[in-house]
Amino acid sequence: MKKKGMWIAIIISLGVLIVVNINSDKLNGLTNGGETTLLEMSGKYGDYDPALGIDDPVHDPSIFEANGEFFVVSTGAARSTDDPGGIFMRKSTESLTGPWEAMGEIAVPEWTFDYNIAHLWAPHVVEKDGTYYLYYAASIFGTNHSGIGVASTTTPGDLASWEDHGSIFTSAPGETVYNAIDPMVFTAEGSWWMVYGSHFGGIVVQELSDSMTELSGEPTEIASRESTNQHNAIEGPTIFERDGYYYLLTSWDSCCNGVDSTYKVAVGRAESVTGPYLDSEGQELLQGGGDIILESSDNQIGPGGQDVIQRNNGYYMVYHYYDGDADGIIRMQIRKIKWLNNWPTFE
Repeated sequence: MKKKGMWIAIIISLGVLIVVNINSDKLNGLTNGGETTLLEMSGKYGDYDPALGIDDPVHDPSIFEANGEFFVVSTGAARSTDDPGGIFMRKSTESLTGPWEAMGEIAVPEWTFDYNIAHLWAPHVVEKDGTYYLYYAASIFGTNHSGIGVASTTTPGDLASWEDHGSIFTSAPGETVYNAIDPMVFTAEGSWWMVYGSHFGGIVVQELSDSMTELSGEPTEIASRESTNQHNAIEGPTIFERDGYYYLLTSWDSCCNGVDSTYKVAVGRAESVTGPYLDSEGQELLQGGGDIILESSDNQIGPGGQDVIQRNNGYYMVYHYYDGDADGIIRMQIRKIKWLNNWPTFE
């Protein structure tokens, strides 16, 4: 059942994030897979676009464009159940390269307090007919006592303008198979869809109603890792379409453990939004298949929590990682996706 909620105002002062100073000479030095001085702050994979070094925590970033500006929303900072962290928002008035400016928090709706949360998780924003919809999750870590909610506005840069519409879907131990977290919304085959899930029942995709505030139809399970010894360690789904294929990116293994995190990004693809999704060797993602396209390397530990944005010159993946050279600070990275035989790669 959908619950109505009120927003509690939580706005923090404006600040400017620390970014890597990129000039044209340094950009000319980037190589495919090589190591350059430019990349030391944010890792040593080659061909970053751009290299961002952000000291504020940036976990589960999602990126969208509105009125010529780029915005990033991300998981809130864990505080307490009495003062939970809202959705962080940052913006760039110039381009994906930044600079990124901290705007503050989108406040926490009252209905989520039922989940005894310390912060909201894994936000995602889409636009339909001039209205922007923010999807987010509230959950007790390590359980499927979770809920996915939605808020909307026509002015996404105004943090106080987001109107909460309550929960879209909730899950509970012993009552539901799927875990109501990590929502990502997209259009495909003439409809709006939500892909969501984590551990427990795996990853599912389901149609959204025209209102964008309710699910319709039945969920279709599209990816699972039940055979692993980490309690179906798959989450953070992202789906996007390119050249007749739907690509499903997921985060595997363990997040949220700082430099001990084992997160990595895997991919499969399908010719229909509901699957079957296969890896490059033809194994179904429902049976544990998937090709690893990004994992820990050098100081970039546990990359994941990814999102994809399409620009005229290609597709870009935004994600977080833990900086092994900076006591595990959670940083954000944006990288252009390369393609090899219609498969995404960063090699």
